Amino acid sequence: MFRVSCIQLKSNNNIFQNLKKTKKLISKAVKQKSDFILTPEISSLFSLEKKELLKICKSMKEDIYLKGIKKLAKRYKKWILVGSLIIKVSKNKLVNRSVLVDKTGKIKTYYDKIHMYDVALSKKEKYFESKTFCAGKKIKSSNLPWGKLGLSICYDLRFPNMYRKLSQAGCDYISIPSAFTETTGKKHWHTLLKARAIENFCYVFAPAQGGTHYNGRKTFGHSMIVSPDGKILKELKKSEGVLTVSIDPKLPKKLRSIIPSLNTD
Repeated sequence: MFRVSCIQLKSNNNIFQNLKKTKKLISKAVKQKSDFILTPEISSLFSLEKKELLKICKSMKEDIYLKGIKKLAKRYKKWILVGSLIIKVSKNKLVNRSVLVDKTGKIKTYYDKIHMYDVALSKKEKYFESKTFCAGKKIKSSNLPWGKLGLSICYDLRFPNMYRKLSQAGCDYISIPSAFTETTGKKHWHTLLKARAIENFCYVFAPAQGGTHYNGRKTFGHSMIVSPDGKILKELKKSEGVLTVSIDPKLPKKLRSIIPSLNTD
């Protein structure tokens, strides 16, 4: 058994304030004896304004938020997944990047969000991530001390083939750090997370943004951890906080041996 914590934030466009809040919640997770801690999508900066982001954002090596998290991972000797950061990869290019940091404070791997959230939910509520970010091209996974983790971010959740590839590659766990909108979250969040867990017999770790942000955007919250058989093990509501759950690393393989659906497409 090992313990996993999902942190829920209501991030703004101040990287220092966001880091301060994250540090407090990571400390809380450590007190709850967590081994692996995950933050939501765009933990460091909550914005889609490209001009603003190009001025603020740095390379992965220079990112202030990531530096702070790496120090915490090393100090507490914990694995931490930064759900995502906005990273500047060239003069005019940004990516939405999930970064896995090991317990020595070193970057183990990173994943750039593949599926861009380009939608018009209503006349007033529209999102076009492809105007801000360059889409990633590679599906990523990495070995943890307790099994294999498949990385994804938010809107990826709606593309089941991606998770099928991860589970067939031997992933026992899937991270889905998110900033799901209030509008779609109420309709789809719980169902989609449970579906991805059940159809792949993977634990799902889903830390989320929750609340009304400085720019008026509303995110759904409801960070949760789902078992490989679709049971919600623990869930938050809207406010910032941390949830911690004990995980049985043998359960995914046990369930796959009973129902070998991953062997056939």
